[in-house]
Amino acid sequence: MKLVKNFLWNAGYQVFVLLVPLITIPYVSRVLGPTGVGINSFTNSVVQYFILFGSLGITTYGNREIAYQRDSPEKLSQTFWEIALLRFFSIFISIICYLIFVILSHQYQTFYLIQGIMLIGAAFDISWFFMGMENFKVTVLRNALVKILSLILIFTMVKSASDTGVYILILASSQTIGYITLWPYVRKTVNFVPFRKLNLVRHLAPSVALLIPQIATQIYLQLNKTMLGTFRGVEASGFYDNSDKIIKMVLAIVTATGTVLLPHVAHSFANGDHAAVKRSLVTSMHVILVLAFPMAFGLAAVAKPFTLIFFGNKFASVGSLMAVESAVIVLIGISNAIGIQYLLPTNQLSAYTASVVLGSVVNVVLNVPLILVWGTMGAIVATVISEATVSIYQIYRIRNQILVHSLFEGIWKYALSAFAMFMVITVVAQLLSPGIFGVMVEVLVGIVAYVAILFMLQPKELFGYIVRFRKK
Repeated sequence: MKLVKNFLWNAGYQVFVLLVPLITIPYVSRVLGPTGVGINSFTNSVVQYFILFGSLGITTYGNREIAYQRDSPEKLSQTFWEIALLRFFSIFISIICYLIFVILSHQYQTFYLIQGIMLIGAAFDISWFFMGMENFKVTVLRNALVKILSLILIFTMVKSASDTGVYILILASSQTIGYITLWPYVRKTVNFVPFRKLNLVRHLAPSVALLIPQIATQIYLQLNKTMLGTFRGVEASGFYDNSDKIIKMVLAIVTATGTVLLPHVAHSFANGDHAAVKRSLVTSMHVILVLAFPMAFGLAAVAKPFTLIFFGNKFASVGSLMAVESAVIVLIGISNAIGIQYLLPTNQLSAYTASVVLGSVVNVVLNVPLILVWGTMGAIVATVISEATVSIYQIYRIRNQILVHSLFEGIWKYALSAFAMFMVITVVAQLLSPGIFGVMVEVLVGIVAYVAILFMLQPKELFGYIVRFRKK
């Protein structure tokens, strides 16, 4: 039952983190326009590279190491301080490099400087510690208050397109404050360790090793926006970013099991319980897919009317982008289960790294021609193909370790129920007038249709896994 609670806390937090800017998007899109939204998207994509390199692979590595050591207070304290200080030093180096980049830049310097607050805040990010301890409640409650404050500030201080810098400042500052507010809670679990007893260097190599797959992942998370901003202008980057925001909000629910199960599986693996590791993967895969299929089909069904209501007429093209990109909800769900919940906690870093590097290579190769031919839609198509490549390769790598059939047994029932739901929503949409009421009715009818059809098909595999999942 602890896993279920952690899943709900993490899913709630991930949705909330994305929901705050999501609530502001209709307002911000209309006030700042495609150019202002695009400037934020483009400059943010650049600072994320420096955050990535400065953070090394510590977010994932720290999560796993804390899970390994949490039964020993002495080792736990030493591990925390070593990893936290290593992150401070690496972020400091990254800040220096970022300032050099800003000085050499001839465009958007002011916006780059404001985005740099996020880089400073990354030094204080210790969310990996609470994830490793399987304590998700702390991060949820503390950061929720900060996010609510940022929402209030956006509505009170962002009034026109000239306030783009203010908007970026609010987002960057709120994230930094959220990280800092986590530190007081560490005192309850971690003891002080003298610096002379710490060995930071021992964490450097494994952190860098985990940085490689994160670099590859970041390529097709951020490079699309960077390349669109370069080849097609910041407005194209803004269109992509708005579509991606909605997809990421839905994905937060689907992939929440990954963050929750990584420390749990790592702890089981450290104790030699390999059977539990494999059971967790099978269970989480079915939980993920039963959510991913309806979310993907449902979002595709309401994408166009939702876009007009949510973003406004200037962002009408986002509807088609979102409908196509919704396919990654299922694909990332699969790769999240295999990669984050199985390969990483069982120390199969080479397989995980190879999968994301392969995906990033496919993305880079496809991005240039597809963006030049299809613009923003080309970047979306490249993203979908890249994510499919990652999932297929990961399935191939684990084929001799786990019965792949057990991971996907009966998923045709989820897919068929979701497709039937898509058709129901399409028919209902023809009978309703366009508008927010119509979209709400379509969503509710879709949920009822999916659940009803799913129960008619009787997915026994899922029901059995859920029972076992609740007992954990």
